[in-house]
Amino acid sequence: MILIRLAWRNLWRHPRRTILLGLAVAYATLVIVFFWGFTDGFIDSILVNQGRLLSGPVLIATPAYQDDPDPEHALPDLDFLAAVQEHPSVRGVAVRLTFPVLVSSPYASMGTEARGVDPDAERAVSLVPDRIVEGRMLATPGEAVLGAGLAERLDVRLGERVVVDTASLAGPQAAGLVVVGLVRTGLSTLDDTLVWVHLDAARRLTGVPTGTEVALDVPRGQEEPVAASLGAMLPAGIGAYGLRQRMGSLWADLQSARAEVVVIGLFLSVFAALAVVSTVVVSVLQRTREFGVMMAVGMSPRQVSTMVVWETVLASALGWLAGLVGGFALTALMQRYNLLGPLFGQTFGDLWAQLGIPEEMYTMTRPVYALYASSTVAVAVLFALLAPVRRVRALDPARALRSE
Repeated sequence: MILIRLAWRNLWRHPRRTILLGLAVAYATLVIVFFWGFTDGFIDSILVNQGRLLSGPVLIATPAYQDDPDPEHALPDLDFLAAVQEHPSVRGVAVRLTFPVLVSSPYASMGTEARGVDPDAERAVSLVPDRIVEGRMLATPGEAVLGAGLAERLDVRLGERVVVDTASLAGPQAAGLVVVGLVRTGLSTLDDTLVWVHLDAARRLTGVPTGTEVALDVPRGQEEPVAASLGAMLPAGIGAYGLRQRMGSLWADLQSARAEVVVIGLFLSVFAALAVVSTVVVSVLQRTREFGVMMAVGMSPRQVSTMVVWETVLASALGWLAGLVGGFALTALMQRYNLLGPLFGQTFGDLWAQLGIPEEMYTMTRPVYALYASSTVAVAVLFALLAPVRRVRALDPARALRSE
């Protein structure tokens, strides 16, 4: 206990040395916490962004439609909509009807899927209406919105007509539609295939009076809990599916990518640890004469080395706490506000959008980041003390007193 009190007093006898070691540990801790918060947030932002573009945060459909997206497996009725809209976490509801079509222009034809949407309701659940780069959103059943890549392949422009052919419950049907908008999302799966038609036109073409799915907008991060909550209140034969459940393949790919990022995280931890090691080693080696004085007044080499260990542990603990506070405060700030999205978007320009990286990017805050940082600091301090402690224990007081 005496050595601990002596070590604590030594910290404040040399505040510059203590602050330097504390800053090194705080820096290492902050960098590690922010790195993992950024990595997990980046992955989650991609998943959420693509989910909101491709479908929606939460989707209601029949299990059969989930396994086989055919209009024959459409929702039997929409009587549950009123109850769903009253759920406290549901911010928007949009009925959709997706069906296979052959879309043709005077120059080319392509097989794809058309999505019948309610234009007003769709704005509340999807990011696609915000990605219209030419023209406008649908207004009447005689109009269509195409992906920019699909329009180029069909060689059609705004104001020109395309013909949509389909064969569903209503038998072979066709409709001529005026192209009123072009969409560019940065996702080839949308830009090269997207055909949006009015929900009324989709119902007439397919003979389906309801829809194949209902998309819901819910707060970010609440997709799975809200889907589970809605699933319990929906009638039999209808299910609610969260983002990760529907984006299973993308989620698996992103988790694989995260495993590769672990290597980068380890290298980052090593560099952060080196900053701690170098600071500890230098601060101890500069005190040779001081240690000689302590031994000359009666302290044993073991007591001196133990005191050095406590000094390092106490200073590192202060730096670790400061780094945790700073790291979690920084990630919490960027988890609440979209600061990274505009920053990277302005830095990389169109390349950012072409890679399908979201305009909104948030970090994540998880308690396990504290464990990652603590492990790194603990290992760094342990290695940093090995050489200095051995040096102190082998120190000759007389020679130490003569050292500069």
